[in-house]
Amino acid sequence: MVVTTDASLPPICVLGLGLIGGSLLRAVADSGREVYGYNRSEAGADAAVAAGYTASTDLEETLGWAAAGDALIVVATPATTLDDLLPRIAELAPDCRLTDVVSVKEAVTRAVARHHPTARYVGGHPMAGTSRSGWSATDPDLFRGAMWMVSTGDDADADTWHTIATLALSVGSLVVPAADDAHDRAVAAISHLPHLTADVTAAVGAGESGLALRLAAGSFRDGTRVAGTAPALQRAMLEANGVALLNVLSEAIDRLTAARDELRDHGTVEVLTDDGHRARLAYDEVAGAEPSAITGVTVGADGWQEELRRQAHQGKVWMG
Repeated sequence: MVVTTDASLPPICVLGLGLIGGSLLRAVADSGREVYGYNRSEAGADAAVAAGYTASTDLEETLGWAAAGDALIVVATPATTLDDLLPRIAELAPDCRLTDVVSVKEAVTRAVARHHPTARYVGGHPMAGTSRSGWSATDPDLFRGAMWMVSTGDDADADTWHTIATLALSVGSLVVPAADDAHDRAVAAISHLPHLTADVTAAVGAGESGLALRLAAGSFRDGTRVAGTAPALQRAMLEANGVALLNVLSEAIDRLTAARDELRDHGTVEVLTDDGHRARLAYDEVAGAEPSAITGVTVGADGWQEELRRQAHQGKVWMG
C-alpha cells in the first residue's frame, strides 16, 4: 500500500475499478497518498493488485479499512448499483466522508438520502473518459486538465466539499462548483445527447451498406466515438438523467425536423449549419482560453456556496 506523506489528507477508498475508478486509484497512488480499492469482479481486482495497487473483491473488508482510517469513500460504480451499495456503506462505514464520480447528480443525491441520510456526502463528476472500459483502459493521467464538478448546493458541508475539491486538484483537475440540477441539465446537452446522436449516426451509417463503412473517415469516426461505449454503461448513464435528457433530445429533434423541412421545401440546411458553426466557434474560444480562477470566496464563510456557483456560471473554476 502506498502511504501518504501528508497526515492531514485522509486515505481514499475507491469502490469500482473501471475506467474512472481505476484511473483515480492510479492517479491518487502516484500523488503519494494512501489509496485502496474494491471491485466486484475478480479480474479487475486481480489486475489492480498485479499492477502493484491495493484492491479487494471483499466489500466488507474494504469498507472496514475505510472506517478504521476515516477515509474519503469514492463511489465509482454505475448509478444502477447504488441501491445495493449505499446501504452497505451506511452499515459498515457510516462516518466516512462520501463522494462519487457518477455522471448524474440528482439521482445519486436522492439515492444517498434514501439509503444513507446521515452521510457526509458531496457529489462529484470528473468530465473525463473514453469509450473503453475496465481496468485495462485506466490511465493515471486521465484527469489532468479535466473539469471536475463538485456539488455545491446550499446545504453542502464545507469540510467535505473542501476534501473532495482537494482530491480533484491533486490529480490535475480543475474544480467547477455547481448545483446538482444545473449540472444534470448541462451534461444532458454536452455529454448525454452526444451519446444518442453518436448512436444514431453509427446506426444509420452502418445500415447503409458495406460501401458506406469502407468510405467512412474522420467525420464518421469522430462523430461516433462514444457509440463504442458498452451499451449497458450508456444506458445506466442516460436513463439516470432521463428528465433533463428528454428536454434536450426534444430540442435536438425539433432542430433536425426544421432542417429536414427546410431542405425539402427550400433545398437548404442553412439555419442549422450556421447555428452549429457559431456554437462550435464559441466552444473553441472557451476551450482554447486559460480558465479564470474563482476569487474572493472562503469555503465555509456565509454564502460561500452561492458565490461559488455564481462565479462558476461565469465560466470560472476553483483552483484552490
